[in-house]
Amino acid sequence: MHAHPQRADAARGKVALAQVFARHGAAFRSVNRLVPVQLRAMRAIQACRTEALGGHIERCEACGRLRYHYHSCRNRHCPQCQTLAKERWLESRRAELLPVPYFHLVFTLPHALNALAQGNPRAIYALLFASVSATLIEFGENPRWLGGDIAATLVLHTWGQTLSQHLHLHCLIAAGALGANNKWIRPRRGFLFPVKALSPVFRGKFLAGLKRAFDAGRLRLDGSTLALSEPERRSEFFARLREKPWVVFAKQPFAGPEQVLDYLGRYTHRVAISNHRLVSVTDTAVRFRYKDYAHANARKVLALQPAEFIRRFLLHILPSGFMRIRHYGLLANRAKRDKLAAARAALDHRPAAQPRQPESVEAFWLRVAHLDIHQCAHCKVGRMVVISAILPAAARAPPLPRSS
Repeated sequence: MHAHPQRADAARGKVALAQVFARHGAAFRSVNRLVPVQLRAMRAIQACRTEALGGHIERCEACGRLRYHYHSCRNRHCPQCQTLAKERWLESRRAELLPVPYFHLVFTLPHALNALAQGNPRAIYALLFASVSATLIEFGENPRWLGGDIAATLVLHTWGQTLSQHLHLHCLIAAGALGANNKWIRPRRGFLFPVKALSPVFRGKFLAGLKRAFDAGRLRLDGSTLALSEPERRSEFFARLREKPWVVFAKQPFAGPEQVLDYLGRYTHRVAISNHRLVSVTDTAVRFRYKDYAHANARKVLALQPAEFIRRFLLHILPSGFMRIRHYGLLANRAKRDKLAAARAALDHRPAAQPRQPESVEAFWLRVAHLDIHQCAHCKVGRMVVISAILPAAARAPPLPRSS
């Protein structure tokens, strides 16, 4: 009989985020007020691939071996549920990539904005997307740099290696722009835009938008941000934010579309921490691996109290329905089809035909891992066939007695 996935991992010494929540989640929830999206994420991750979500039982036609298959939670913050979603998303992006190098820029918000973002994640994240995209589009349209429409994909990350709050956007931008005459304009230098010029424009646009949000009363202020309701304290806050340059970092450009896809595969559907980084969970600590970027990317292990680990993880649960991957310029939905076609014509490029139907789970695992999920893992000969369903725990539970 196939073992319970989470118990099997524990028996092999593997640690999963679900185990942290199973062991310490109830205690954390009893003393902390969580928003609904955080509660849903915790419960989904804990129940993922367990009998709580139901599933089915399979039997090998050759040797009779049983296998219990439990459903996935499909929560976008679950480290077990992103692989197939990522591959399908990448496949749909493949036809949108142009045959040019791609530049990689990273825009980072000052940590002084972290507390405000915790109370207003949707507003601050949306403002980050708006200010960065407006900055990039403005530079792209400027004849000094390009003079046309750029093609950009922006990906939000909110975490650092230790699960600390680190709000930044990864930006992938095609090397060039589509001019008004439908000609492709290539960068005239070895870089796309100068980061020192991007930084003050980005800062100015973000702070202007933040001021409008304050003036319109759209921001929730409490706890450490309550003082910002006073005009004098708010002026001091803005002055401190203007004092230092905001970080815009340019990484080495990608040589072409295949490198871009490899990058996207590692970043777009990443969650705050993956199971393979977890080392151990006990009554007093959760230990996990991280890269210390301040010391030549040295690999280290950090121990946090369980409540602090959970608190940090929940900082990175996105607001319900919030899109963390967005496209701009030629890739914006309203004009993508026509503008991409014009860009391809300018570059004399015809994309490969895309499959009409989404790839099946079976085909995905066969292509990516050379794994036939229907073959019996025990005898390697027979095929697994479904013999019965496993109802979700809620469907199996007896109804609660009605109060009189």
